Amino acid sequence: MTTAVRDSDTVTRDALAVLQPTFDGTTSLPAWLPRQLENGMTGVGLFGRNVVSPEQLAGLTGRLRAAKPDVLIAIDEEGGDVTRLEVHGGSSFPGNHALGSVDDPELTRDVAAALGRRLAACGINLNWAPSADINTDPDNPVIGVRSFGDDPALVARHTVAYVEGLQSAGVAACVKHFPGHGNTNVDSHHALPRIDIDLATLHERELVPFKAAIAAGTRCVMSAHILLPALDGERPGTLSPAVLTGLLRAPAADGGLGYQGLIFTDAIEMRAVADTYGLDHGCVLAIAAGADALCIGGTPSDEDEVLRLRDALVNAVHTGELPEERLHDAAERVRALARWAAESADPGAASAADGPIGLAAARRALVVSTPPGAPAHRPLTSPAYVASFPPVANIAVGNQTPWGVAAELERLLPGTEGGSHTRADADRAGPEGLAAEVLAAAGDRPVVAVVRDVHRHPWMAQTLDALLAARPTTVVVEMGVPHAPPSGATHIATHGAARVCGLAAAEVIAGAAPTD
Repeated sequence: MTTAVRDSDTVTRDALAVLQPTFDGTTSLPAWLPRQLENGMTGVGLFGRNVVSPEQLAGLTGRLRAAKPDVLIAIDEEGGDVTRLEVHGGSSFPGNHALGSVDDPELTRDVAAALGRRLAACGINLNWAPSADINTDPDNPVIGVRSFGDDPALVARHTVAYVEGLQSAGVAACVKHFPGHGNTNVDSHHALPRIDIDLATLHERELVPFKAAIAAGTRCVMSAHILLPALDGERPGTLSPAVLTGLLRAPAADGGLGYQGLIFTDAIEMRAVADTYGLDHGCVLAIAAGADALCIGGTPSDEDEVLRLRDALVNAVHTGELPEERLHDAAERVRALARWAAESADPGAASAADGPIGLAAARRALVVSTPPGAPAHRPLTSPAYVASFPPVANIAVGNQTPWGVAAELERLLPGTEGGSHTRADADRAGPEGLAAEVLAAAGDRPVVAVVRDVHRHPWMAQTLDALLAARPTTVVVEMGVPHAPPSGATHIATHGAARVCGLAAAEVIAGAAPTD
């Protein structure tokens, strides 16, 4: 059965309007992109593959704006571990967990405003951030330090501060991942997480930061590909009318959050959606459920894919699976955000003070501890050996961005060297054997062991134990969530692996931290 459509050209333009594809390249635009922007597409997403430098990025976004003056240009720039602006060197801004550990909302607001100004100077007007997830499961493989913490009130006040800071720079915020991705040990990039909590717990915990962000005026909310049986036992949140329309859009009198802004999907090609529903049908189901904009971010799009997804939406309108009014409403919300962004654009460049605020925040986030009864940390005065124990990076973080303290410590203690010691090494040599290899590489030099979420990785914890048993003077730097008890002659928790977090830790190790 087909449904009569009043204006096929309007439906086609609306279908293009809700698509937010990505593309490959750092200098020129693919020929199809200006053409489809003219045909009705409203915007694009950028990732690390599009970024070389601020100047290059400003040139690229300038070409997009020449094709469509009110184009939406989005990026996934959380600061901290998840950075696209500084994908090749590490972020100048600490991430959410570091800010939450300081628990100074004014600092969070200032950091977000500085990041927003930097985005605006590069021509970006929409940021898929911040994460408003509460990290209630310490084994969460995808959120972790991307969360402000595990307390709903703390996460709420910092989410609000981040939204206000970012939007003060004319960059739309997009709080994520609704209705909350923190209480899971499954990464939705790879599979469908299931969260078995009741509605009362959801409202008292997971939804608290989202309610606060909505009250603060966040321009966007991003859905999560998670199954929440208390609301919908079949479809993940991104495809669920009960989650997007019945909970997020419904008025408070009906048990909803009353949100009237733009709903973005998380990357629609993630396996939690695409493996079950397919990309094309997933797009249809998401818009029908109440989403307004489809993030197509994992791999670069081409014109064939964009037109195929456009046609899937148009055909769904004709068959009646997707109401024409729902598609038009979604497109109008995207266009309204584009108008806001164009009107709010701040052509001013980032302030010179924006870089130092990131380092200052990272310094405040450090927690330095020593074993009970042990003397206070004594700075190293000679070159060290930095042994990094890297986990497998989740897709959101990626494996392009360098992390650790070796490069920063080498600047302070010339001659310092670093080595990466992986799970494969531990499987081959065993924890004691790997610890022996670290000591052999170190020789007489002091050892600095750098871990990331050591509580989630038994091989890492066992190797660290063996290393500390053999060399008790080892300094330990935890750059993930510091859930395990502190260990080492000195234990430094950075609450994130941003470049500035590594620099702040290196300053302490070498006794170069400012004393004022």
